[in-house]
Amino acid sequence: MNIKNYLGKVVDIVVDRPLGSLHPEYGFIYKVNYGYVPDTLSPDGEEIDVYVVGVAEPLEKFSGRCIAIIHRTDDDDDKLVIAPEGLELSDEEIEKLTEFQEKWFKHKIIRK
Repeated sequence: MNIKNYLGKVVDIVVDRPLGSLHPEYGFIYKVNYGYVPDTLSPDGEEIDVYVVGVAEPLEKFSGRCIAIIHRTDDDDDKLVIAPEGLELSDEEIEKLTEFQEKWFKHKIIRK
């Protein structure tokens, strides 16, 4: 499935890096829950990655609506932005929440 087809859809994800956890290689702290869509494949050869926004507690699994995609223009690793049903965030709010990791990449936010 083209990653843009996830926009507006409810997606079930697995969180493998919960809010507050430490990145195993680069040492930064996850400011949001971070995970993946099981049984998918992104251009980097891994499952499609996901930021979960709007949830203030560490998670293991989550089901929410894809409100945006962070398209990296200098990397093959786009990210879905998943939020609880009914929550909408501005591009600026998404940028602020994901800056802890996205500051290292050129990217743009794609909406429906």
